[in-house]
Amino acid sequence: MTTSFTTAASTPSPSSASAEAGSARPGATAQAGAGGTVPRRGRRPHTPLNPRRSIPLTLITGLVLVYTLLPLAWLLINATKDQKGLFSSFGLWFAEDFSLWDNISRTLTYDDGVFVRWLLNTMLYVAVGAGGATVLAVLGGYALAKYDFPGRRAVFAVVIGAVAVPGTALAVPTFLMFSNLGLTNTPWAVIIPSLISPFGLYLMWVFASEAVPKELLEAARIDGSGELRTFFRIALPLLVPGTVTVLLFSMVATWNNYFLPLIMIKDPDWYPLTLGLNAWNAQAQTAGGEAVFDLIITGSLLTIVPILVVFLLLQRYWQSGLAAGSVKD
Repeated sequence: MTTSFTTAASTPSPSSASAEAGSARPGATAQAGAGGTVPRRGRRPHTPLNPRRSIPLTLITGLVLVYTLLPLAWLLINATKDQKGLFSSFGLWFAEDFSLWDNISRTLTYDDGVFVRWLLNTMLYVAVGAGGATVLAVLGGYALAKYDFPGRRAVFAVVIGAVAVPGTALAVPTFLMFSNLGLTNTPWAVIIPSLISPFGLYLMWVFASEAVPKELLEAARIDGSGELRTFFRIALPLLVPGTVTVLLFSMVATWNNYFLPLIMIKDPDWYPLTLGLNAWNAQAQTAGGEAVFDLIITGSLLTIVPILVVFLLLQRYWQSGLAAGSVKD
């Protein structure tokens, strides 16, 4: 009797054991934490959604941001100054007189409004040249990506080689060819070379290979859809992000094109904005020429506004994964 009573008394009940464990847990946890036997709750692992912070990378990004935005800030600030204020004030701060609206008005009306003519010429070159280059790149890239035909590898080699050739190396042969055709000093001398975009063709080739699944095309053909209908109804909507990318690259290249119009066009009435602003800058160095540096800076500011507007309007089309889930594996 004594032995059993002692054993029962020494054996704790479940409720008392849990209570003792609960009361002892904080101390044990603190002791384990102090002793290092039980690891504490650590930070989340670094993933693309939770990247590791890097001070050197942040500093480099800040320097690149300053390097990119500083010229734009200088251009915007100095476009508010008149000719006198450009040379009497600090370049990165405003002058006493705010002359932005007056400078814009004078830029658009100077020399019988020739700036507006240059702006319309540039829009013509971009609309026909860059637009045509985008259409050809989309059609060619889709055909090269989705159709198998003899000489496909040779075409690939030619496209890669054309991407590697700088445009300046082709300037003289292009000029001689257009001169023999009698097309120099005409808009066609700028538009026709702009229609060829090897980089745009290669980009659409690579993009169409991944963005348009072959299973979708085969399903459309089984349902009796023709090739043109399949392209416009199925493939083209999937190619919108790549098409917009090629369009923006072509637009920027044509809008900022300087060397090709320089050797092809001599008539100021067909100048693009790049050549026109350079002509205004050069007239200050001629005998009796008027210095219009304030108009040059204001014209440069007006030149970049359309490109910024186009980027803002087309950025919503940069989407990926449009075909995700359309094909069942």
